[in-house]
Amino acid sequence: MSVSFEGVGQVCATFLGGGLTEGHVVKMSAAGTVSACTDGDAFCGVTMCCKDDACTVLVRGFVTVKYTGTAPEVGLKALQADGKGGVKTAETGVSCLVADVDTIDKTVTILL
Repeated sequence: MSVSFEGVGQVCATFLGGGLTEGHVVKMSAAGTVSACTDGDAFCGVTMCCKDDACTVLVRGFVTVKYTGTAPEVGLKALQADGKGGVKTAETGVSCLVADVDTIDKTVTILL
């Protein structure tokens, strides 16, 4: 039996925001608008689909993203944007449930 978090509790919303990359963490930059995160930013979700000047952002639910630096530990952890589209461990930041860590692919599955 394998473990899967795919699709569990996912809630998405469409925001304005051009030039974004799918699968990257984003932050609110204006009303109804998201932008790419810089290093150390608090993120609000992960882009799922980007077209023209809008994108669908996963704002709740399980999602797998890249991480840099030290591998996050499982459990309720503080994470910040790493400025490269992924996340990194931090003393303060967005509180996420870390459900799985893949140290080979450098990905982490979190509950937003």
